[in-house]
Amino acid sequence: MKFEAIMDQARRKGRAATGNPDNRFDRLTTRVEPDGWDRDEDLPPIRTEVTEERPRKVITRNRSPDIAFDRSINPYRGCEHGCIYCFARPTHAYLGLSPGLDFETRLIARPDAPEVLARELSRKAYRPATIAIGTNTDPYQPIERDRGIMRAILAVLRDFRHPVGIVTKGTLIERDIDILSDMAVKGLVKVGVSITTLDAGLARKMEPRVPSPARRLRTVERLAAAGIPVRLMAAPIVPGLTDHEIEGIVAAGARAGASGASMIALRLPLEVAPLFKAWLEEHLPDRAGRVMARVREMHDGREYSADWGRRMTGSGVYADLMRARFARATRAEGLHRDMPPLRTDLFAVPPRPGDQLSLF
Repeated sequence: MKFEAIMDQARRKGRAATGNPDNRFDRLTTRVEPDGWDRDEDLPPIRTEVTEERPRKVITRNRSPDIAFDRSINPYRGCEHGCIYCFARPTHAYLGLSPGLDFETRLIARPDAPEVLARELSRKAYRPATIAIGTNTDPYQPIERDRGIMRAILAVLRDFRHPVGIVTKGTLIERDIDILSDMAVKGLVKVGVSITTLDAGLARKMEPRVPSPARRLRTVERLAAAGIPVRLMAAPIVPGLTDHEIEGIVAAGARAGASGASMIALRLPLEVAPLFKAWLEEHLPDRAGRVMARVREMHDGREYSADWGRRMTGSGVYADLMRARFARATRAEGLHRDMPPLRTDLFAVPPRPGDQLSLF
């Protein structure tokens, strides 16, 4: 993947990507060449742009053997959190945009998603199973504060008594504790909070618009205190950079009240690999070679292997050691047990205004 010229740091302040790699589907590419008249440093900072999409359906189905759910919802496309390692970046190419800075700054909101979801759940042929939210882009990224699409989706799921699993780095989820706690009482929700590192400085570089690790741990504590099952997600673990923190992250999650834990190793599909390498060279040039050597060691000498069963864990001695350390840490902290499954037997389409209610 090729890059545009690296954008001036002042223009991309608060962003992780250094530029926009080519869209792999485009036959032609555009290059910015200096002509001596305009200077990059004179241009304004790059701003977040939000457009809207009117989807005909919002439940996405998958058949991946690597994940425990078969359906998901994405209230937004793109993610302002801007995590440099995000495996979802390549999905922006399907929209004709770049997985680089475009993924962080050119976002798409789906304001009709709650209404469309209600229609899909109301179909006679629909059969309930846990819906995953946050598996591609974060539903509690900053624009949710103004848009409120995720909260409206949760309200629909609550009304249908439909199970949902949420993954997030966003502390805005605390706003929705009222809905989540009501669903938790019925066994309809569980939440995963991702902690990549406990180092606030490193987190700010890797995840520029994500709340600090300490702040996310407080979110774990507040969700747990409200009776909402919370899983600590050590994800991703970056070999040669954050793997030394495995035990510390697990212990911190246990102290905050998490009731389970999981780990995912760094994966760098498609455009994510050159983006991540450019980030390493800019922020951690002294460690770049070591980190990428460990990544290749975990993926059969490649920067990424998409093989089922190994793409999220890696393989080889180093990957085995990371998994063994994580297993030992979770056992020591009591987080090694699987969280109970969510209920599907309570699902029911709520009556609409004007419906004839049953007398029995």
